[in-house]
Amino acid sequence: MLSQLAILSIGFASVLGCRTGTEVQVNKDWWKTTVFYQIYPRSFKDSNGDGVGDLNGITSKLDHMVDAGIGVFWISPIYPSPMADFGYDTSDFVNIDPEFGTLDDFDNLVAKAKELNLKVILDFVPNHSSDQHEWFQKSIRREDPYTNYYVWRDAKCESGTNICQPPNNWISVFQGSAWEWNDERGQYYLHQFVKGQPDLNYRDESLRKEMENVLTFWLKRGVDGFRINAVPYLIEDAEFKDEPLSNNPNVPQGYYDSLNHIYSMHQPGTYDIIQSWRDLLDKYATEMKSDTKVIMTEGYGPIDFVMNYYTHGSNVPFNFFFITDARSGSTAEELKSIIDNWMNNMPDNYVANWVIGNHDQRRVASRYGTNREDQMSILCLILPGIAVTYNGDEIGMVDTEISWADTVDPAACNTDPEHYEQYTRDPARTPYQWDSTTSAGFSTNPTTWLPVNRNYISLNLAAQKAVRHSHYHVYQAMTALRKLPIFKQGSLSVEVLAGNVLAITRSVTGATPIVVLVNCSESSVSINLKNSIAVLDQMTVYTSSVSSGITPGRIVTTSSVQLPAAATIVLTSPRLYQLVYGA
Repeated sequence: MLSQLAILSIGFASVLGCRTGTEVQVNKDWWKTTVFYQIYPRSFKDSNGDGVGDLNGITSKLDHMVDAGIGVFWISPIYPSPMADFGYDTSDFVNIDPEFGTLDDFDNLVAKAKELNLKVILDFVPNHSSDQHEWFQKSIRREDPYTNYYVWRDAKCESGTNICQPPNNWISVFQGSAWEWNDERGQYYLHQFVKGQPDLNYRDESLRKEMENVLTFWLKRGVDGFRINAVPYLIEDAEFKDEPLSNNPNVPQGYYDSLNHIYSMHQPGTYDIIQSWRDLLDKYATEMKSDTKVIMTEGYGPIDFVMNYYTHGSNVPFNFFFITDARSGSTAEELKSIIDNWMNNMPDNYVANWVIGNHDQRRVASRYGTNREDQMSILCLILPGIAVTYNGDEIGMVDTEISWADTVDPAACNTDPEHYEQYTRDPARTPYQWDSTTSAGFSTNPTTWLPVNRNYISLNLAAQKAVRHSHYHVYQAMTALRKLPIFKQGSLSVEVLAGNVLAITRSVTGATPIVVLVNCSESSVSINLKNSIAVLDQMTVYTSSVSSGITPGRIVTTSSVQLPAAATIVLTSPRLYQLVYGA
C-alpha cells in the first residue's frame, strides 16, 4: 500500500525540513499542514503489565505513528498526580508520575521520536494544580511567595450572624459549588473542576514566573510545544460577581450548565497570559536556533473568543465546531456552514485546524454513526491546515459501555446513576485496540484500568492492516495525500450539490483537482460533477468510506457519479492514484 509515498516525499523535503551536511535547517513552518495525534497515555500501550499505559509503551509504538502518516503527537498529562482527575490534577509540574515511568523514560521517548522525525507536544495544565502540590500546602499556611499562588476568598456572611456562604454562586464544571472551605487558612479556595484541583492565581507575578519556569524545563528536555488545557478558565472576573441563571429547564439546579459563565470564563486577561507564553517560546526557539515551538489552546466557546487566541499567541486554537455543532444526521449545508464559519472568521495569514474527537468527547464513530466515521475522518483530513486525530479514531474505535459501578471519571462520579451517562468521558478512554490477543494487545494483564471494548476481537489495528480496504487504510491514504503540494499551495472550494451532498475541491494551477464527495443523506444519489467542477471525464476513486461498498481504484464517469447512502469518496486523476499506490 502507498508504495510510492517515499518517492513523493523526497521532492518535498525542503518543505518538511531536512539536514544539509552537518547543519540543521530551522523550519518555522513544520506544523502548518501536518497531522497532530493525541495520545491518552493511560490507554495507549502498557509496557509492564500493570494494566495502565506508560511512556515506554508509547515509545514501543512510535512506528505506528510513522506508518499512519502522523507528523506530531501530544501526550495527555504524565506529571505526578493523585489522579483525582487522572493526571489533570498535577502535584509536580516538572516530573513524571511513577505510574507512567521516569524522566529518563521521557528523554528516551523524545530521542526515539526525533530519530523518526516525529515532533513531541506535552499537555500543559496551568489553570490548577493538585491540592497535594507543595505550592498549595504552603499557600494554606500563607508562606511567601506562595501565599497568593491560588484564588482565595473570604466567606460571605450575613451581618450580625454566624451564617456564612461561599463567596459567590459559581459552580464547578464537575457539579456543585466551585468553592471549598479550608479550616487552616480560614478562607475558601476556588476550584473550577474537582475540589482536589485548586485554581492558580495569574494575578500573582510570582506564580506567573513559576509557570514560565515549568515551560522552560520541558523545552530544555526537547519538547516541540504545548497543548494548553482549559484555557478559558485561567483568570476570573476581579470582582467575583454572581453568575446569572441559564434558565435551562433540562439542567438540575447545582449542575454546571444551570448558570451562564460570564465571569468565570473567557476573561480578557486570558489572552495576555497566552501571549506571554508565546513570547517565551519564541525567545527560546530563537536563542536555540530551533524549529517553531507550537502552542495549542483548548478553549470551547463562541467563535470570536476562539479566534482571539490566534492573535494572542496560539498556533492552534482548537476548532471544536465539528464536535459542538455537528452530529449524526448533519446535513451538507450544516457541515458547509461549519467550514465557512471558521475560514471566514480566521484572521489573515493564520492556519486553520480541524478537530473531530478527543478524550473528553464520545468517539467519532459513536457520535456520527459507524457508517459515517470515515466520512468525518476524510473531511477533517481534506481541509486546509492542521488535522487533529484522537488515538483510536484512525481505526474507527467506538464507545465502550461502562456501568455506573465501573465508572471512574469524576465528571460522572459527581452526578448519580440516573445522569452519569450524560457526563461520563470513560467510554472514549478505554484501551487502544492493537490486535486480538489479551486485552487487545494493550496489556499482558487481562484486567486494565478501564475495560477493553468487547469488540476488539474484530475491531483492531492488526485486522485492519490485513485487509485492503479498512478504516486504517482510509486514514493512511488521506495522510499520504496531504503531503502533496496541492495541500500546501492549493485553493479550497466547498459546495452543496444535489441537495445534500457536500463537495470539497482542492486545486492548484496546472493539476487535476482533488474532489471529495460526502453524501449526507441516507439514500443514494447520482451527481453530474461536470456541471459544477472542472474535472476530467473519468477520475479514480483514491479512497472511500468503508461502508460505501466502493473500493479504491474504481474508475468513475464524472458526468454520472453514483453515491450510495452516507458514502464518501475521494476522486483524483488516474495518474495520481497510480503514483501513490504504485498500481
